[in-house]
Amino acid sequence: MDPVAMAQQLGGGLLSFPVTHFDADGAFDEAPYRDHCAWMLEHELTGLFAAGGTGEFFSLTPGEVVDVVRAAVAEGHGKVPVISGCGYGTAIAVDIARGAERAGADGLLLLPPYLVGSKQEGLAAHIEAVCRATGLGVIVYNRDNAIVDDETLAGLCDRNPNLVGFKDGVGDIELMTRIYARMGDRLTYIGGLPTAETYATPYLTMGVTTYSSAIFNFMPEWALAFYKAVRAGDQVEVMHQLRQFVLPYIALRNRGRGYAVSIVKSGCRLIGRDAGPVRSPLTDLSAAEEQELRALIERAAPKALSAAA
Repeated sequence: MDPVAMAQQLGGGLLSFPVTHFDADGAFDEAPYRDHCAWMLEHELTGLFAAGGTGEFFSLTPGEVVDVVRAAVAEGHGKVPVISGCGYGTAIAVDIARGAERAGADGLLLLPPYLVGSKQEGLAAHIEAVCRATGLGVIVYNRDNAIVDDETLAGLCDRNPNLVGFKDGVGDIELMTRIYARMGDRLTYIGGLPTAETYATPYLTMGVTTYSSAIFNFMPEWALAFYKAVRAGDQVEVMHQLRQFVLPYIALRNRGRGYAVSIVKSGCRLIGRDAGPVRSPLTDLSAAEEQELRALIERAAPKALSAAA
């Protein structure tokens, strides 16, 4: 898929970041993962991000990333763009990028490099190496130890036509405004703060037309209705759903470090779409915490639970 057309398609609707399924021994479990992707694709989506943050990219080997992407492509190819997670050090990121391209991915989400901080020149060299290693469209995930400024981003865009997206996981309004003012429609902008629904309305006013919804994994109808309320400017409904579900969900998620993925896998388990445990060093929610999540889902989207009965 042409990188620019791919990015434009992503910007037109909600994005799904499926969890990665593991069996009892912690190995990638392809059959239920493919079934989950197919189920998500029965709903209205504009992109499927395989082996992303919610998909535990950080716990997968480079070979496993390619396996997960290949499985997602088998379900999503021809329906929506399939975007592969990509990251670690530059050499590994380049290998993953090439492997994902061979597996049929339409684009890459370039996550921060492993652990180290660096200057803008170093970040630019890292991003550019990945862009030049592949013909796929590249989306830079701006967060943690990989925050590029507007000047660096503009230079990268000038030199790399396949750099087509910018996902923000920082929440720096001034930086986001500078980037959008400088780059305009040269890029597609994606909201990537956890939990993205909280920031959806203010970010929409800055040209961020889409975001990654981890909640889509277990409440797809709710996630789509919320997204449509945001795009329609229905502040009454947005605030109602924030109070009823999103803010209590965030409070529960913040009970334990690493729960951003764990709580999503619990949600999948509660609706009858068990994705297995999280991989260490993450830990699953306790039984009591999972029951609290059940109560939140029951209040916001009871039909999701009834399907599992």
